[in-house]
Amino acid sequence: MAKLLWKPTEERKRRANIVKFIDYVNKRYQQKISTYDELYSWSINNIPDFWAATWDFVKVKASHTYVTVVDDPSKMPGARWFIGAKLNFAENLLRYRDDHTALVFRGETQRIARMSYAELYDTVARLSKALRQIGVSPGDRVVAYMPNMMETIIAMLASTSVGATWASCATDIGPEAAVDRLGQVEPKVLFTVDGYYYKGKVFNSLANAAEIVKRIPSVEKVVVASYTGERQDISFLPNSVHWADFLSPDKTPEIQFEQLPFDHPVYIMFSSGTTGKPKCMVQGAGGILINHLKELILHTDLKREDVLFYITTCSWMMWNWMVSSLGVGNTLVLYDGNPNYPDAGAMWRLIQDEKITVFGCSASYINYLRGEGVKPGKDHDLSSLQEISQTGSALSADGFEYVYQSIKDDLWFNSISGGTDINGCFCAGNPISPVYAGELQGPALAMKINVYDENGKPLVDREGELVCEAATPSMPLYFWNDPDGKKYREAYFEVYPGVWRHGDYVMRNSQTGGFIFFGRSDSVLKPSGVRIGTAEIYNQVEKLGEVADSLAIGQNWQGDQRIILFVKLAEGHTLTEDLKNKIRKTLRQNASPRHVPAKILEVPDIPYTLNMKKVESAVTNIIHGRPVLNRDALANPQCLDYYEALLEELKT
Repeated sequence: MAKLLWKPTEERKRRANIVKFIDYVNKRYQQKISTYDELYSWSINNIPDFWAATWDFVKVKASHTYVTVVDDPSKMPGARWFIGAKLNFAENLLRYRDDHTALVFRGETQRIARMSYAELYDTVARLSKALRQIGVSPGDRVVAYMPNMMETIIAMLASTSVGATWASCATDIGPEAAVDRLGQVEPKVLFTVDGYYYKGKVFNSLANAAEIVKRIPSVEKVVVASYTGERQDISFLPNSVHWADFLSPDKTPEIQFEQLPFDHPVYIMFSSGTTGKPKCMVQGAGGILINHLKELILHTDLKREDVLFYITTCSWMMWNWMVSSLGVGNTLVLYDGNPNYPDAGAMWRLIQDEKITVFGCSASYINYLRGEGVKPGKDHDLSSLQEISQTGSALSADGFEYVYQSIKDDLWFNSISGGTDINGCFCAGNPISPVYAGELQGPALAMKINVYDENGKPLVDREGELVCEAATPSMPLYFWNDPDGKKYREAYFEVYPGVWRHGDYVMRNSQTGGFIFFGRSDSVLKPSGVRIGTAEIYNQVEKLGEVADSLAIGQNWQGDQRIILFVKLAEGHTLTEDLKNKIRKTLRQNASPRHVPAKILEVPDIPYTLNMKKVESAVTNIIHGRPVLNRDALANPQCLDYYEALLEELKT
């Protein structure tokens, strides 16, 4: 049985948005629902009713209401949602126009800026008018190569207000990776910035922007925001204009929110691109809106008085997700830079100073803190903090326990998992159920998920593939440049025809109802044909104080597969034979003899995607002599050189 870490108080339950939603559903549909499990069961057995109730409960703003909620929820891909509805995505996020603080910007050591909802509306209005004046219209693509700053959000809202489709990349990725993403969608306008800060250093990004513009001929206008300098020379950037000069001089225009069908494209999101050019997933405005509001209001329990902060960049879907919180009316804190600069207390000082109530981060961030022995709860005033939301990759049971032991013992740890593909969660938390170590609390509402074996048979208490058996509104409309839908079907629906295979290796605990995630199924190890999730190895190895990080891959070897473990050691440690034996013993005793690697090798760094996920696939390609097709998709591509240097050692 998993270890119980947290139970909500009766007061917490009473105040929860989801309890109000249960009351609403009970009255509207004559139900007697009282628990999350009962609500979930009702939601997957009454999919149209659930989404109709959600539409009203989260107050979707539409100029025309829908005629039909969904034509056929069993149709994947291709189900049509909220047929007949007309709305605007940005209008739903700009429903407040008062003095309540909308945005707070904090850089590593730079300026602090604040903006009210009224100021946000007015600035978006001026930018929206300017975009209309240069001919941006529904269906045009507007893209950004920007840090996580106010101007990025304002540009997205202005673009979607006129019906344009938005895509973005952070300035910390190289021009090659940016062109591989943004160039595919042939944008009309590019928003960019003069530079950014990282670990106290200033990086000028205008040269990268110039390279991007040169290689994307569709760009007609480049709008440059100032961040690291005052109005730098941009004359070498074709068709460029400073942000302040581009804004409409009209100080208080009303926004003309373009009213569009529910499935009008709002976002183009990109796959990680570690095995080739990133796939471009086109997502509908209504589907993203209603799913985000469901997750923020019901699963995150977000309220207007909350202060939300997520460590993210605009290359990651969590940026899109957190921006939708403006529709709730809370305060959103933006941070640009390294979260551990100048030290590991940086984010906790920010939480203390800004009275943050909901903090979001990745598993790798928590593992870093744990490895460094950081105790935020001891060193900072975290009285405001009520919830930590964690995603990005699987977090071990020990990682969960660290949160309650070293950060705060009475907060709600809300571990979530889904994907860029659906811009949301398949598994999520809820504020009325307990939290168990190493487990996500359960499936997200109306997400009809299951766990399958390789033959498509459902599993409980055994590891298998995460699947979704019914359509949801935020599934991609289509892939860009995929006219017959072949790439889309191949990505999700070929392994189990008609069922979405997500590519995560998971297990459902029948006793708690929770889900344990073991990593991506395409990186599953199979020594002697036995399937092993890489996270099972990481969870044990990274407990050891000597190991800062690790990467496990399967090497084809003498007609079978053997496990190779790469370890990045904590400062002051070396990979001795004694440490290797300690690693082997830990895995043998705490996992199984099959988890013990055939070889353990030291490396100075572990490759990560821009979304902070370990990249087993790139190293697997290297050791099998296959090319790594897109190094620019990695946050630290230079580290792959170390793995290539180990090839000779891996031949024995």
